[in-house]
Amino acid sequence: MSQQETHGFQTEVKQLLHLMIHSLYSNKEIFLRELVSNAADAADKLRYNALTNDALYEGDGDLRVRISADKEKGTVTIADNGIGMTRDGVIEHLGTIAKSGTADFFKSLSGDESKDSQLIGQFGVGFYSSFIVAKKVEVKTRAAGHNADEGVHWVSEGEGEFTVDNINIENRGTEIILHLRDDEKEFADDFRLRSIITKYSDHISVPVEMFEAGTPESEGEDGEKIPATEGSWKSMNKATALWTRSKSDITDEEYNEFYKHISNDYADPLLKAHNRVEGKQEYTSLLYIPAKAPWDMFNRDAKQGLKLFVQRVFVMDDAEQFMPSYLRFVKGLIDSNDLPLNVSREILQDNKVTTALRSGVTKRVLGMLEKLAKNDEEKYQTFWAEFGQVLKEGPAEDFANREKIAGLLRFASTHTDSAAPTVSLDAYLERMKEGQDKIYYIVADSYEAAANSPHIELLRKKGIEVLLMSERIDEWLVNHLTEFKEKKLHSVTRGDLELGELEDKEEKEEAEKLASESESLVKRIKDALGDKVSDVKVTTRLTDTPACVVTGEGDMSTQMIKLMEAAGQTVPESKPLFEVNPNHPLMTRLDTEQDEQLFADWSNLMLQQAQLSEKGSLADPSSFIKLMNQMLMAK
Repeated sequence: MSQQETHGFQTEVKQLLHLMIHSLYSNKEIFLRELVSNAADAADKLRYNALTNDALYEGDGDLRVRISADKEKGTVTIADNGIGMTRDGVIEHLGTIAKSGTADFFKSLSGDESKDSQLIGQFGVGFYSSFIVAKKVEVKTRAAGHNADEGVHWVSEGEGEFTVDNINIENRGTEIILHLRDDEKEFADDFRLRSIITKYSDHISVPVEMFEAGTPESEGEDGEKIPATEGSWKSMNKATALWTRSKSDITDEEYNEFYKHISNDYADPLLKAHNRVEGKQEYTSLLYIPAKAPWDMFNRDAKQGLKLFVQRVFVMDDAEQFMPSYLRFVKGLIDSNDLPLNVSREILQDNKVTTALRSGVTKRVLGMLEKLAKNDEEKYQTFWAEFGQVLKEGPAEDFANREKIAGLLRFASTHTDSAAPTVSLDAYLERMKEGQDKIYYIVADSYEAAANSPHIELLRKKGIEVLLMSERIDEWLVNHLTEFKEKKLHSVTRGDLELGELEDKEEKEEAEKLASESESLVKRIKDALGDKVSDVKVTTRLTDTPACVVTGEGDMSTQMIKLMEAAGQTVPESKPLFEVNPNHPLMTRLDTEQDEQLFADWSNLMLQQAQLSEKGSLADPSSFIKLMNQMLMAK
C-alpha cells in the first residue's frame, strides 16, 4: 500500500541546492566522486555493524559499488549493497542538514564562486552535489536487516520539496538514479564514467564496478568459431585500502584524492605523513595537514578527530581521542591492530592503547611541522597564517610537548617591518643582546597598538627586540608559556621591568638621581589622584611619552581582564600603577604649576590618556573629553 508523502527541504538545504544548481562547482564531474564516496562509507558501516550482527549481510558479504549509464534515457545510476536507510533515515538525511554551525556556514559564504566552492566542499554535502548535473534524482533504498516491503523511494527535482514512498526492494543497500540535464548528457557515457572513477576513486577500499558487455560468437582467421562471452561486472579501481599499500606504490595524486575523500576538501593538502609502526603498539597512520583552515575551526561543537579503523575495518568517524584539540585541523586516519573491533568512544576515553596512539600521532604531526619550518619557511608561513591561532592553544593543553610547540610559534616583533608573524622564539634567542636574560613581549588589542605602545620606547631605543602580540589567544598563551629554553618570557607592561646587565652603571645612577629629584612631583601627583591608582613612580621606560599605566606584580593583566569580562566572568578590582617620565616637557610644565586644582586636572588628564593608550577605551569617555576640552581652553 502506497504511503507517499511530500516534504519541504530544510531552509539551509534550499540555499545549498540553489548555490550548486547554479554551477557553484567549477568541476562538475566531482558529483560522481561524492556519490561513490558515500556508497563506500555505507559499505564500511555495514561491515562494522555486522561484527555484532552477522545476519545484516543477508547472505551477501561481497560489498561493492556499481555504476551504470543509459544513454537513451540520459541517466546515471550509482548502486551499493551497504547499510541502506529506513524511511525515517531517508527523510532525516536527505531533507535536512543536521550540523551545528550551519547558520554560521552560510554567513561565511562570500559570493565568490571559487572561494565558496571550497567552503561547500568542507561542509560535506556530497549527496546534494547530484543536482549539479541532474534535473531529477531518485533514491531507492532498504536498510540491512529489514523486510523487502520496507524499501523507500525518494524523489526530488531539487526545487524545494521531495516525495517519499514505500516500495518493495529485495536486496539491501541504496540505488541513486540521476536524470541528467540536457546539457550534462556527456556523463551518460561509460568511457566518461570510467575515466572519472580512475581519476577520483582508485583509493576506495571496496570494488567500484562497471558492466562490461560480452562478445557475440565470431569466427577466427582460421575459420574456427570463437564462442560468445557473457558480460560481467568489472572493478575499475584497485579496491585495496590505500593506507595498507606500500608508500612507494602510491602516487601523490592518489594520496591527494584520498585526502579529499576523507576531508570533503576540494584543495590538495599542504602536507602528508604515512607511517606504519611496529613493536609494542602496531598501527598505521595517514595524516594530512590542509592548505586552508576549515570554516568551522573555532566552532566548539564541530566534529573533529581522525577516522578510526581496527585491522582495516572502519569503526568510527571523528575519533577525537587520538588528536589533541590544538591539532584539530589535522585530517586522516589511524588503523590499529591493538584495539578490539567493538571498541566504543567510552572505552577509548581511558584506554592505555589510545593514550599511546595519541602520543605517537601527536609527535608525528609536530615532527612534520618542525621539518617544514626548517626546510621551507615560506611554506610554513602559509601554514601559520591558517592555523597559527589554534597551535597557540598547545602550550596550555600539552605540557609534555610544550617546548616543541613553542618552537613552532611565530610572532610579529619590533625587528620586523609588518604585521606578518615571521619571528620564531629560536630566532629571537639568536638575536638577543649580550647580557639579555629575558624574552620581552607585549600583548595589545592590535598590531598597531602593540608596535606603538609607550611601554616599549626604551627597549626600542636600546635595540632590544620585543615580541608584538595582538591575537585574543596571546594572553592565554603567555600565561602558560612562561619560558623557552631557560629564558623567561617577560611582559613589558609589568611594573617590574628590569633590564639587568642591559642597563649600565651610569644609567642606573641617572635613574636613581631622577627619582630622587622628582620626589616632590610624584607626591603631588599621588595626592591629586588619590585612590584612582595603587601608586605613582618615576619610570625610565618612557622616552617620548609623559606617563603610562602598568600592571603591578601579582595583578591581572589588562588583556586578561578583557578576556574574562568578554566571557562574562567577574574580575577582581585592581588599581593601576601610574609611572611618570619627569623628563617629558608636559611633566616639566606640570612641576611648575602652582594652582593645585589645575595641577589635579592635568594629573587626571594624563592618567586617562595613559589608560586609553593601554586599554583602548575608558569607563567614562565623556568626562575625559570634557576635561580635555576644559584644559585646551584654559589660559
